[in-house]
Amino acid sequence: MQADLAGPVVRSLAFVIDFSIRCLAMFIIMIAALLLGGNVGWAVWLLFYFLVEWWYPVLFETFRGGQTPGKKAMGITVVNDDLTPVTLGGSLIRNLLRAADFLPSFYTFGLISMTMHPQFQRLGDIAAGTLVIHKAAETSAPSLPDTTPAPPPFELHESEQTAVVELSLRHESLTDSRQQELAAIVAETMGKKPDSALNYLRSIGAWLLGSR
Repeated sequence: MQADLAGPVVRSLAFVIDFSIRCLAMFIIMIAALLLGGNVGWAVWLLFYFLVEWWYPVLFETFRGGQTPGKKAMGITVVNDDLTPVTLGGSLIRNLLRAADFLPSFYTFGLISMTMHPQFQRLGDIAAGTLVIHKAAETSAPSLPDTTPAPPPFELHESEQTAVVELSLRHESLTDSRQQELAAIVAETMGKKPDSALNYLRSIGAWLLGSR
């Protein structure tokens, strides 16, 4: 299995998005803490600061497919170095070591490590055994004609199966007359009249594509 590694630029942009979200959350919490006033307000702010700063990335990466909002916006995700989903332990390690990546100021060590490492791993990734990769685009299932799947009346050769499947998959891009024309070519072989061959071939195509 191969993966497209995410480089320092796209990861930095994802970080900026997540950092902005955390800052906004802390600003809102700070206002609420000021309304409480005194030591209680200060304690509430410190508690939420800890939760937002340290658990924001861990919870998203663990329970949201390795993606914080920033990573999702940039189309990247955290995985283990064997490309399996990141675990809670792995996410904890890589995010706790953000403190080391931050040194001496604003992620200098982290940026240097990502730039020099062949797999763009920062210190936290190296310790946790994680990678940040581009998430493959999700493809929607092909649109099939509205028909009842039916098995072929006899065993079809591979080229014949391919032709029937292609006819079903391209039902939206081919005109009805063209589909009827193609279906008529094999109508006699299938023991069908030309005017009913198309629907029958569509049924076989759906069956070959896994519909039962």
